[in-house]
Amino acid sequence: MTSGRNRWTSVGLGFLAGYVDTLGFIALFGLFTAHVTGNFVLIAVALADASQASVLLKFLAFPAFVAGIAAARLLIAAAQRSNGPALKLALGLQASLLFGFMLCGYLAEPIGSTVTPLAMAAGLLGTAGMGAHSATSRLLLGHLAPTSMMTGNVTQLVIDSVDVLRGAADAGTAERCGKFFWPLCAFALGCIVAAFAYQAVGFLALILPIAILLQELVKQDAPAPAGA
Repeated sequence: MTSGRNRWTSVGLGFLAGYVDTLGFIALFGLFTAHVTGNFVLIAVALADASQASVLLKFLAFPAFVAGIAAARLLIAAAQRSNGPALKLALGLQASLLFGFMLCGYLAEPIGSTVTPLAMAAGLLGTAGMGAHSATSRLLLGHLAPTSMMTGNVTQLVIDSVDVLRGAADAGTAERCGKFFWPLCAFALGCIVAAFAYQAVGFLALILPIAILLQELVKQDAPAPAGA
């Protein structure tokens, strides 16, 4: 990929991660689809208060996330052994899982006060999809900033900003700032857009992150633009 493609891929996937995480949180009883830390907190709270209707969903979210990581790892490893299109296959896996998230969620609507089987399936498919997203980021897109773990991005931005202010910035500081800043902004924008989109069209709002993944799939076969 060229640097221009890197930037747009990072922005698009950062937007997707914030969008999917926010939609899952709003729609499914405060479920985090992309954050292991948040899900550990939810598991602890649910175990302490078993009267919560969503206790099983929150308890199963972590193994679903792990399953998504494992599936992506096995798929990528198989593709790499056969010199196949590992990134395309990984993006396709994410898109398929998010489509399942959207379909099950749509069929489960309206979401009431209890977790129906379809709502459970929606939450676990969404969490598995974001597990696959995280694995793809780590295994195939390590040259980009993380797109679903914003704590590290904020930490690096603050470190670099402090170094700039104290006159200790090096030649790579500006490049690093851009690398971490834009995905962070895109993630925040995705969170905002998802909140309004879910209110407007429910689970059908997941069409947007699926479209982002499909666009990335198409980009893998497109020639790099001259001068990009």
